[in-house]
Amino acid sequence: MSSSSPANQVRASHILIKHQGSRRKASWKDPEGRVISNTTRDAAVSQLKALRDDIASGNAKFGEVASRHSDCSSAKRGGDLGPFGRGQMQKPFEDATYSLKIGEISDIVDTDSGVHIIMRTG
Repeated sequence: MSSSSPANQVRASHILIKHQGSRRKASWKDPEGRVISNTTRDAAVSQLKALRDDIASGNAKFGEVASRHSDCSSAKRGGDLGPFGRGQMQKPFEDATYSLKIGEISDIVDTDSGVHIIMRTG
């Protein structure tokens, strides 16, 4: 019996905010990296916390917020990264995703890419 989503895989959407410490200081919405280069990690975290509060309170939908605010190219899919297994994502991202229940949203997760909030979807 084969299944399209093996038991060891998860699926998640995320919102990424890049900052001065991000390994790549450019994104689809800031190709020159001007904004990112002037964003401190603290400012990125504050922005992300405000977005998370909007989602948690029901004032905004995760996918819509991701489409507008995420620095990841997955923004065009509402932040959806599709299914992935262990070893495919940066370790802090992977650990956070696997620790969530489906439908749950993480606290702030730090990676080399920037700061994220993650919603496990599968």
